[in-house]
Amino acid sequence: MNTNSRIAIFPGSFDPFTIGHYAILERALPLFDKIIIAIGVNSTKQDFFPLETRINHISSIFADNIKIEIDTYTSLTIEYCEQKQAHFILRGLRNTTDFQFEKSIAQMNRELLPQVETVFLVTPPEYGHVSSTIVRELIRFGADVSRFIPGKLHIS
Repeated sequence: MNTNSRIAIFPGSFDPFTIGHYAILERALPLFDKIIIAIGVNSTKQDFFPLETRINHISSIFADNIKIEIDTYTSLTIEYCEQKQAHFILRGLRNTTDFQFEKSIAQMNRELLPQVETVFLVTPPEYGHVSSTIVRELIRFGADVSRFIPGKLHIS
């Protein structure tokens, strides 16, 4: 792995990408040379938004930022880190439930690949209630979600 650059993987389904995700990335940008927004693809999972829609939405938000890359992956996140020569996994925490879940994954990843460190950033309080799951439910019922989603998400 290249130890000269600080590459972070920001993994998730981003179904959809929310203001909470955006806030974490904005705060993380000064910490890393490059952040790869890595959309995990799980063939057994039914996504709400097609993969292409998610890629296009996130790409449009960060089109002018050379430190952000958008990619997809189907492997374990830790294997993807090794493939991309990333030494960091970036995770956002909204609450203690997120922390408990993410802590276990971080510890397992550390066991599998000790040179990769998980970095936790706490979501700003004003976005602590925003989750992709809740936003999807609002969309299902036709609610206006524009204040929870950065940029323009094309909802069909």
